[in-house]
Amino acid sequence: MHKAGLLGLCARAWNSVRMASSGMTRRDPLANKVALVTASTDGIGFAIARRLAQDGAHVVVSSRKQQNVDQAVATLQGEGLSVTGTVCHVGKAEDRERLVATAVKLHGGIDILVSNAAVNPFFGSIMDVTEEVWDKLWMDKEKEESMKETLRIRR
Repeated sequence: MHKAGLLGLCARAWNSVRMASSGMTRRDPLANKVALVTASTDGIGFAIARRLAQDGAHVVVSSRKQQNVDQAVATLQGEGLSVTGTVCHVGKAEDRERLVATAVKLHGGIDILVSNAAVNPFFGSIMDVTEEVWDKLWMDKEKEESMKETLRIRR
């Protein structure tokens, strides 16, 4: 078990003890919400997906590799969490469309979007970065508006 996993387990156990001793009952603040998290099969993205699901959200995880999606979904579902997943390379428009369509088809919409994935088209000295690469790295306004429009259409 990862340290973060053990720490998370201890924190959840402590919260359960604290709430039980105070007479509080656990509420799911994100019950009936749908969360889509990109690059969420490992690391920070996985931790975000897990926490959203622990708080009651239906979470859609994604990764560029199917085996990573399958493993993350199995792990989180094994914890009794509501999680589905699909392959998505955020640098590819058709993958982004499929990701949003999957969330909408399975859950009726998206309430929470966590854009955890990064696209880095450049390796080398930062002094050699072109304007085109900067636009891709920082997602220019046109791309941001396109993503917003995709989400509006899917709702």
